[in-house]
Amino acid sequence: MSDSERASRHVGRPRIRVSFEFFPPKTEEMERTLWDSIERLAPLRPNFVSVTYGAGGSTRERTHATVKRILSQTALTPAAHLTCVSATCGEVDDVIRAYHDAGVRHIVALRGDPAGGAGEKYAPHPGGYENGAALVAGIKRITDAEVTVSAYPEKHPDSASVDADIDMLKAKVDAGASRAITQFFFENDLYFRYLDRVRARGIAVPVTPGILPVQNFKQAKGFAERTGASVPDWLAARFDGLDDDPATRKLIAAAIAAEQVLDLVDRGVSDFHFYTMNRADLVYAICHLLGLRPAPKQEAAE
Repeated sequence: MSDSERASRHVGRPRIRVSFEFFPPKTEEMERTLWDSIERLAPLRPNFVSVTYGAGGSTRERTHATVKRILSQTALTPAAHLTCVSATCGEVDDVIRAYHDAGVRHIVALRGDPAGGAGEKYAPHPGGYENGAALVAGIKRITDAEVTVSAYPEKHPDSASVDADIDMLKAKVDAGASRAITQFFFENDLYFRYLDRVRARGIAVPVTPGILPVQNFKQAKGFAERTGASVPDWLAARFDGLDDDPATRKLIAAAIAAEQVLDLVDRGVSDFHFYTMNRADLVYAICHLLGLRPAPKQEAAE
């Protein structure tokens, strides 16, 4: 590609906005890795950073601690995850109020996975919020925080069909959600076909593609099996024979992610949500390819 062709690809492109997802650390070593990653990615000025949340008390406390540290020690805007698994409405409402009191003004509302993990049939907690739409309504009743919800280009594993899944997304938006982030996907056509169906249903909120840079193919395949995302044969083929070659795996992962995000940009996408797995290097490289650069030091300090 010539320099003029490269330049023409960027003419008229909208400003790229990104957000990053982290999970709360379980050990001191994981905490160091997390904060190294946050410090590495923060200069790219993400729209927000989200912190995942589990049903157990210890996980919930780690989420709160991570969110509070982001608020107190960085200039980033945190979006705290919240689920309604294994908790009464009152217990969930207490978490919403605690987030609000801590200064959180953006919540990622998710129904959550069954406490027993993948394969267990979901059942609402007695006295709890029934589903994601009810949770969104509960949040909006207590706080004016922005609410983001999930979307599934290949449908949620518990949904009977894509149409039923989109009905649930509509219910969540009607309850007050102002943005959706998709489950990760590897075939961009899946996202655009899904977006067409969402828009045809009258859902107008932004639907941001969730991007999973494949740091570890076996791990990514396991995630996909649990979430209903497909893993195309070509993706498996690219990592074939590299189990004992982490350096080459890293190069392949960067190339795959670059292909995906640049194709999305060329097709009009301007917002991306990255599932970082608490590691910054690959995500930082992808953002560089998207044209994002660290803020000048003077601007970053203001």
